[in-house]
Amino acid sequence: MKRATVLDARGKELSPCSEDRARKLVQTGKAELLSEDPLVIRLYRTVELPPPKPREAETHPLQGKKLLLHICCGPCATYSVKRLREEGAEVTGYWFNPNIHPYSEHERRRESLAHLAEQIELPMIWEPGYEMPTFLRAVVGHERFGERCLICYRMRLERTAQVAAREGFELFTTTLLISPYQNQRAIKHIGEELAEQYGVPFYFENLRRGFAEHYRLAREYGLYMQRYCGCIYSEWESLDPEASTHPRRRSTPSG
Repeated sequence: MKRATVLDARGKELSPCSEDRARKLVQTGKAELLSEDPLVIRLYRTVELPPPKPREAETHPLQGKKLLLHICCGPCATYSVKRLREEGAEVTGYWFNPNIHPYSEHERRRESLAHLAEQIELPMIWEPGYEMPTFLRAVVGHERFGERCLICYRMRLERTAQVAAREGFELFTTTLLISPYQNQRAIKHIGEELAEQYGVPFYFENLRRGFAEHYRLAREYGLYMQRYCGCIYSEWESLDPEASTHPRRRSTPSG
């Protein structure tokens, strides 16, 4: 259907109308015909249009939210905390990593994170003690890469969800989401399960875009850079490609 351009008495362009309506306005003496092709009419009156409504700024779902961030190590926290703060979250870090072996490695990573937290003024909740026996008992019979990782994710995220619920946080998440070596889909699934169980939403974001930057930031802050994920099995696999738990090695049939 042909549309007509409509101007008011001062020549201000208004919303277009149908050809039939435009010709009716001309016939009833409310407008004059300026052009047939294209069809343009001008009203004999001025029209004051309301000013356009300002677009409401879209707020990020993290804006102003108290977020508990499970932290696996200082380097992974660098970009993760920076990104979450930029998105408006009030971030508190949480340390609980019974998978990290041996104890000297656990303490070295904890001290490195404490060094970072002091530099970037990150409030921290430190889980006391070292629950390595609990981790080892949980993965017995599931030591292979991938199998044990699911158990490890759940153990650490469940404790994070518990603390988040107890301390009144509005969301929880983990720095594990920055690593390309971790199973993001599984972390998201477990996090959302625990969110339903404990009543605190799990915030998922693919933080891997900052993986390269996290190396630069770690060097800038002078942090210890570990060479394996954390557990004794991952250390073995990083040094021995023939490790029986290695992801590239097939299981040996029994019997």
